Amino acid sequence: MAAATEKHPRGLYVLFGTEMWERFSFYTVSAMLSLYLRDSTQGFSFTNARAASVVSTYQMFIYFTPLLGGLIADRLTGFRKAIIIGGISFMIGHALLAVPNNLFICYLALTFLVIGNGFFKPNVSSLVGNLYAEGSHLKDKAYVIFYMGINVGALLAPLVANFIKPRWGFHPAFFMGAIGMVFSLIVFGLNQKWVRHADRRGGALADPKAAATAEDLPPVVNEQARLMEAVPEWKRIVALIVIFIIVIVFWMVFHQNAVSLIWWAEDHSRALPGILSFAINPLYIIILSIPLALFWGWLDKKNMEPSTPVKMMIGMVLTGLSFVILYFSANSGGFTKPVFKVVQTSAAETWVSIAPEARAHLGITAPGTKLDEKTEGWRVSGAGGVVKDDYVRYEGSSNGVINVGPTTRVSAAWLIIAYFVLSLGELMLSPMGLSLVSQVAPIRMRGLMMGGWFAATAIGNKLTGVAKYWDLWSHANFFIILASMALIMAVVLALLLRPLKKAMPGV
Repeated sequence: MAAATEKHPRGLYVLFGTEMWERFSFYTVSAMLSLYLRDSTQGFSFTNARAASVVSTYQMFIYFTPLLGGLIADRLTGFRKAIIIGGISFMIGHALLAVPNNLFICYLALTFLVIGNGFFKPNVSSLVGNLYAEGSHLKDKAYVIFYMGINVGALLAPLVANFIKPRWGFHPAFFMGAIGMVFSLIVFGLNQKWVRHADRRGGALADPKAAATAEDLPPVVNEQARLMEAVPEWKRIVALIVIFIIVIVFWMVFHQNAVSLIWWAEDHSRALPGILSFAINPLYIIILSIPLALFWGWLDKKNMEPSTPVKMMIGMVLTGLSFVILYFSANSGGFTKPVFKVVQTSAAETWVSIAPEARAHLGITAPGTKLDEKTEGWRVSGAGGVVKDDYVRYEGSSNGVINVGPTTRVSAAWLIIAYFVLSLGELMLSPMGLSLVSQVAPIRMRGLMMGGWFAATAIGNKLTGVAKYWDLWSHANFFIILASMALIMAVVLALLLRPLKKAMPGV
């Protein structure tokens, strides 16, 4: 019986495919939403600040609703029914995003996506953990494999979107998310026999008969599980809450990939469209996931594998370093002050658009000139041969005229290198966190605590709204502030390692 714990159950690969297609749908939206909102032709001409506010609020609810979805699954529906409800809601949301020129329908679509994620996300993650015996050393590796499935979908999404959007527009690209969700539900629906035994409701197995005969869930309790059970539940819950608070900063920094990092690629890098830049991170995760899982396994055999909190601390350090790289990238491009979009040029003059927040920040009080129905412009001098769709650097104003200087587009290699470091940090932290919750949370509260992990993610995502300062601060300052916050949290986690290990023995 014990030998069965040495291989992964088939249900893991069912959930791998289910999550892969759901993440394809989800990241189709994430790769395009901020660019869509600010687009003046197919979108709604939002400023960067307003787009950041909408995206951060959407992402906050995306990751907060799993707290409720996990609770509902724990108490009422079970995990499998919740996943199906979430998948249907996802399909509706993606289909509505394909409707053009209607801001109300756009917000309604985002609402359906939020509801769908609440039911889907925590419960598919909980099913993964329930496939394994308590205390199984395979759980960490299972979540890394599962996390690779997430990133296969996350990689496919921007590749498909970047192919469709330039040819047919945002709305057909959004509709691909609905098609992805159809595939997800087909994979899940046709393979229930491999996951049914892992379903629970109210801390009990949803199908005890299935569990009694399932070879994929042997009733093994090892020394690690016994040590964990000996720790009072309240201590384990408090330890998880401490971890949740610390990783809020990680999510605030990491999920800049849906706002400021996409804008950085779209507006200031050479030869790297913003949508396509969203594929860099998942590509690295796919490349690195299996080697890293094998590396942890090799260390485990030698009894040298670091604890999960230590892995998470390393992840925070790497996250900070990735934004230090972006800081140097911004300095290399001359982005020393807020950068404005050139909207109109001629032989005699150049005009730029300036967001209201940036005007207030810089003390620009003179009204602009209506250049067309959607655009208000300010005449500038000293642009140095800029052309439409270029960006210029603010250098002050005099006599009612804004003075600017040219900027340069930077090599995409900066962003590619930064994403490599950020992706390593993500692998040290995010899949480790899912496994941590699965191992430490009391069984009867596992869905709720998994929801708590996503609630921490929600707060961090709301804080991605710091991107509203993208047009107010220099980009170098923006990146170094975020880098500093991540590194500070790494130090805090290092100081708390000893009490955390006592509350979470063996992880």
